[in-house]
Amino acid sequence: MGMHFCSEARMVPAAGSKIVRGVIALGVATTTLLGTASQASQVPRAVPAVRERPKTPVATGYGGAVASVDADATAAGIEILRRGGNAVDAAVATAAALGVSEPYAAGLGGGGYFVHYSAKDRRVHTIDGRESAPARAGRNLFIENGKRLGFDEAVTSGLAVGTPGTPATWATALRTWGSRSPAQVLAPARRLAERGFVVDDTFRRMTVANVKRFARFPDTAKLYLPGGKAPAVGTVIKNPDLAATYAELAREGLGAFYRGPIARDLVRTVRKPPTAPGSSWHARPGRLTTADLGAYRTRQQAPAHVRYRGLDVYGMAPSAAGGVAVGEALNILRPARLSTLGEAQYLHRYIEASRIAFADRNRWIGDPRSVRVPTAGLLSARYATSRACLIRTDRVLRSPLAPGDPAHPKPCAGTGRGTRTPREGNSTTHLTVADKWGNVVAYTLSIEQAGGSGITVPHRGFLLNNTLTDFSFLPADPAVPDPNLPGPRKRPRSSMAPTIVLKDGRPDFTIGSPGGPTIITTVLQVLTEHVDRGMTLPEAIAAPRASQRDSVTTDAEPGLYDGPLRARLEAIGHRLVLNPDSYFTLNREIGAAVGLQRLRGGRWLAAAEPVRLGGGSAMVVRPSGSR
Repeated sequence: MGMHFCSEARMVPAAGSKIVRGVIALGVATTTLLGTASQASQVPRAVPAVRERPKTPVATGYGGAVASVDADATAAGIEILRRGGNAVDAAVATAAALGVSEPYAAGLGGGGYFVHYSAKDRRVHTIDGRESAPARAGRNLFIENGKRLGFDEAVTSGLAVGTPGTPATWATALRTWGSRSPAQVLAPARRLAERGFVVDDTFRRMTVANVKRFARFPDTAKLYLPGGKAPAVGTVIKNPDLAATYAELAREGLGAFYRGPIARDLVRTVRKPPTAPGSSWHARPGRLTTADLGAYRTRQQAPAHVRYRGLDVYGMAPSAAGGVAVGEALNILRPARLSTLGEAQYLHRYIEASRIAFADRNRWIGDPRSVRVPTAGLLSARYATSRACLIRTDRVLRSPLAPGDPAHPKPCAGTGRGTRTPREGNSTTHLTVADKWGNVVAYTLSIEQAGGSGITVPHRGFLLNNTLTDFSFLPADPAVPDPNLPGPRKRPRSSMAPTIVLKDGRPDFTIGSPGGPTIITTVLQVLTEHVDRGMTLPEAIAAPRASQRDSVTTDAEPGLYDGPLRARLEAIGHRLVLNPDSYFTLNREIGAAVGLQRLRGGRWLAAAEPVRLGGGSAMVVRPSGSR
């Protein structure tokens, strides 16, 4: 079986839905799509079962809330909440549905980081479900004949595939805090895979950018390239293979992913990627074994934590770099009265704090099971003071910036040489959930590149990650130790930063985003604009962004680059450039954040991107004003 495609006329969704961008493909007049309900009734009579769900970026109400990039996925989480499930149950249901409708960003073949607030013990817990390297992966994993492999050669290969952590993350979360069975929480995603979802403009653009890559693998082409082309906007995609895989996991348990038929199919695919007949592409074989799958374990570990403006900010500790980098930057910014500064000076300090945090991230953060990571030192107030004094109001720091020494911090001093920030994939997704009991989840998951390795496991319906390319292929500078080189069973460094913020021991708000290394800056900017600058959470999510990652230039979205702030920042010494436009950074966007906020009286506010990546979807169990 494979993915099925349909493109007949269908029921037209509400105005504002992503399908509006596909009116030409559907052959329906724009005025009808944007018209009233009575006008919509004049659409051609053929009405199939699958309809586009409209997206609403902000929702407030009671009983719990869900926010993600996709309306079908958000609805899956809401369904579980309405049936009595808790936030953990709903988070897994939402993630499983994203594996259907956002398959280029997430799925069974990837990994991620899960942050959970338990209302019962009023504590934040985390799960590191990052992919790990095979036991046979050494530091020269991406060296061939004495030379470094090209990035494209490495990405689209079995060599890039790490042991997936997503199914194990779901199993750990459900076993530890959940109230529903895997069969119950996978049911909405299984139905979605059987019924299908509607292709939007974002999905089509990502597919178009991957046509050449996907065509190399017949199982991927069968799924995503009907007739050898990207599916048109408005096409309904069904994935019965994935539905069957979900059914098997529901029946046998999520652990069945790591043993038996699924494990054997996965390893066979990695070790001998099935390329199309006549293809000249050399898909290098991977080193993954069934023993690697059987040995995989999630890590339940203490979160990264800092205090900021009377709030407790919790994120992921390493192997993720996100929680530590965001926490260090907040510590650096703490002495500054950001709420009293003009916009240019606020942005200047935010940019410089990001620059410093990335310099330290690149030098110190890797997998703590393989290298020494000074997490406590990087998050200490003493260390932040030694780094904050580098920031001047009238000039810009030079990149690459020398890192500090958390073990022996010296005021305004670096140690050794700075190194450039290495390349990192950005096709990730984030979701967040709250329930009626006050439990909260912030969960960022990924298969790394848009479309991962490009390799689909035959008859299983999911793409495999290319996460091992998040390792440094070679040290950025031979004279500077690199904590992120490949190693046996090692986890690559990640910038994912799912974040939960508490006030007086209870959830205040959450924030997270996709975007590779820009995740760190997106979370930091949204958090400071909300906490320090007085923006509502939806306003902070929608505001124009800048991203500095210890580089000579600072990436900026058009809303900031084309405005008056650019000249004021450049007068200080910043060099702003438009964020590169690509299949992921559509319209030069940075990130695609979603978050939740606890309101008075037991209400929740769910907030998603209004525009970036086609906009996100926020829903609540009972909207405000309903009975």
